[in-house]
Amino acid sequence: MFEKINGKVVRVDLERAGDVVGRTGAMLFYTGQVAFSPHQIPGAGAGMGGGGLMRMAGQMMAGEHERTMLASGKGVVHYGFAGLEVQVVQLQPGATLRVEASRLLANSAALQASVVSVASSGGGGGGGLMGALRGAAAGVATGQGMFTTQLSGQGSAVLLGHGGFLELQVGGQHPVVVDPQAFVAAYGNVTTELKAALSWRDAVGRGSGEAMQLHCVGQGVVYVQASEEKL
Repeated sequence: MFEKINGKVVRVDLERAGDVVGRTGAMLFYTGQVAFSPHQIPGAGAGMGGGGLMRMAGQMMAGEHERTMLASGKGVVHYGFAGLEVQVVQLQPGATLRVEASRLLANSAALQASVVSVASSGGGGGGGLMGALRGAAAGVATGQGMFTTQLSGQGSAVLLGHGGFLELQVGGQHPVVVDPQAFVAAYGNVTTELKAALSWRDAVGRGSGEAMQLHCVGQGVVYVQASEEKL
């Protein structure tokens, strides 16, 4: 669906691929007849009604969701953002892709999309208020966002990263352990768990870096950027 023009730009033929959701400001140019309209991922700031902490969690979720635009029509659209490297991921039914909103360039509109707490990445639980608060704590500790975008279905998505990507296979005897600031996305049936590598006393005065580690288990692929730089 998405075709890499070079390491930093992708193109998509809407007539062949269908509608596409792209990060606002990421459209470089297009040819043909293309219409753009605002788009919002279901769950981004919604579904957490009530008062107090529940409303606060919903507001945090809305604040971390990147603004997106829906492209439709008959034309070819080129996407890129800030000169960052791109990686195309093909999704198959039954697998999920979890990626930080800031590291998602574009995706097929046909994919089912939602916003979940980082505390529930792959575990299936941890939703609601407690999941949001655990996600907030994890986000503060690692420098990541507190929420992540989850995509499923059949289609494609394009990731963004500094310095290129590494595709790490998950499924061996031991977990794949990743620096949370280098983590971009997990594809397949992958569960991620944030663990402290140092005691609280040892970590005082240090950057999050190696003090916090993301343990990845299950079956699938973890995408890591060749940098700890945030987008």
